Amino acid sequence: MDIDVILDTRAKPQELAELGRLAERFGLHGVWVSSLLDSRDPFANLGQLAQTTSRIRLGPIAVNPFDTHPVKIASALLTLNEMAEGRAQIVIGGGGEALQALGIRPERRVRAVRECVAIIRAVASGERVSYAGELFRVDNLQLRWLEAPPPAILVGASQQQMLRMAAGCADGIMMSDMPPGPAAAAIGILDTALAKAGRQRPAFRTTVFTAWHVYPDRQRALREGRRWLLLRGIFRPWLLAEFLAPDDVTLVMASEAAFTRAFAAGSHQVDGVPDRVLDALVENVTLAGTPDNLEPVLAKLRHLKAAGLGGVALRLYADPAASIRLIGERIVPVL
Repeated sequence: MDIDVILDTRAKPQELAELGRLAERFGLHGVWVSSLLDSRDPFANLGQLAQTTSRIRLGPIAVNPFDTHPVKIASALLTLNEMAEGRAQIVIGGGGEALQALGIRPERRVRAVRECVAIIRAVASGERVSYAGELFRVDNLQLRWLEAPPPAILVGASQQQMLRMAAGCADGIMMSDMPPGPAAAAIGILDTALAKAGRQRPAFRTTVFTAWHVYPDRQRALREGRRWLLLRGIFRPWLLAEFLAPDDVTLVMASEAAFTRAFAAGSHQVDGVPDRVLDALVENVTLAGTPDNLEPVLAKLRHLKAAGLGGVALRLYADPAASIRLIGERIVPVL
C-alpha cells in the first residue's frame, strides 16, 4: 500500500522541501499539497522539493478547471514535472472551497473534469493539439520543450458518475474521507467501469484522502479532529449511516451551520452536537489515536487496503515532521 502525505501549502517552499526530503528518507511514496484560495501557488511552492529529491512523487490536489483553464493547469503541471524529472502528479477535481468564495458555480462537473484530463494528457504528449470539447477548446497548441515522461493524472472521485468517467480517462482516483465500507462499494463501481474500458487495478491507481490525528495525547488528537470536521465531507447521510444511529444522522445533517461556526472559531465544540457524536465522526472518518496504541490506526488502514485501495494520502496537521517519522517508522514497514 502506497503511503503519501498531504502537507499545508501555506508553508514556505523551504519548509515543504525539508518535509518532503524527510518523507523521501523515510520511504514514503508521495507528497501532495492542497490547492486552496488562501495558499501559496501549489505548483511553484513544490519547485524546491522537486529539485532536491530524486524518488518521491509530488503534486497538487485537487485542481479544478473552473477557476483555471485546463491549458494553464497543464502548463504549470508540466513545468513542475520537468523540475521533478517525471515525478509530478495531480488530482483534478470538480469543486473546492475557492469556487464558492469566487462566486463560481461549477456546471457539469463530470464533463468538465473529463475534458480537463483529456486536454492535459494531449498537451503532455508533446504533439500538436486541437481539441473541441463541449466546455473547453484548444487550437493548434504544441509544447516543444517537453523532455520528462508524462505526469500521473488522477481524478478526485467518490461517487458513481465521476468514478465511471475516471475509469476511462485518468491514471487513477483519489477518494475523499471514505471509511472502509463505502470505499469498498466505490471500488466495486470502479472495477466494473475499468473492466468495460479494458483496464484494471493496480495499474489504475486508487488512493484516499484521510486526515491524520495521531499524537501522544489522545484528547489532543480528538480535539484536533473535531476542529476540522467541516472539511471531512460529513454531510453525506449514506456515509453517516455506516456508523451513526438514524437520529444522530439527522442531527448532524441539520447542524451544518453549527459546524461552520465551530470551524471558523477554531473550536472543538459544536453547538447542539454531543461529544459522543463528534468523537464518533472523528473515529470513523479520520485516523485518530496515539503512538502508544497504534493498532486501531493500523487496523483501519488494513481495512482500507482490503477494500481495494492501493494507497492512502494522509493529511498532516500539527508537527508534520514528527508525523512523517512516525509514519515512516511504524506505518510504511507494515503496509
